[in-house]
Amino acid sequence: STGTWTTVWTDGLTSLDRYKGRCYHIEPVAGEDNQFIAYVAYPLDLFEEGSVTNMFTSIVGNVFGFKALRALRLEDLRIPVAYVKTFQGPPHGIQVERDKLNKYGRPLLGCTIKPKLGLSAKNYGRAVYECLRGGLDFTK
Repeated sequence: STGTWTTVWTDGLTSLDRYKGRCYHIEPVAGEDNQFIAYVAYPLDLFEEGSVTNMFTSIVGNVFGFKALRALRLEDLRIPVAYVKTFQGPPHGIQVERDKLNKYGRPLLGCTIKPKLGLSAKNYGRAVYECLRGGLDFTK
């Protein structure tokens, strides 16, 4: 596995410009040095229809770990109606999840096991065990 920001030879085989986000406006934050609000638009072709997970992963997934940024905050998200209409909603509500986990009255906490690739089944199981033992409700 390579890092998200690592350039690989297959990058040259794509029409990357078609999928790039476009920063269409930048304004300084009043009274703050070196702080800005950036307005960014993404082409809808970038996102899988009906997948909230895909949309959020694409927009904010690895950007928050980008070391060149000292701080980053998502303040607003505007989703075109045409894309919203592709969402069918969850197969069941939060109550079903809470009932399965027997967890009520607080937020559910989870994590993604890293690295995503390369762990043996034994080591993956160990990582899951340690996460759940440490108080998380689920792992991905």
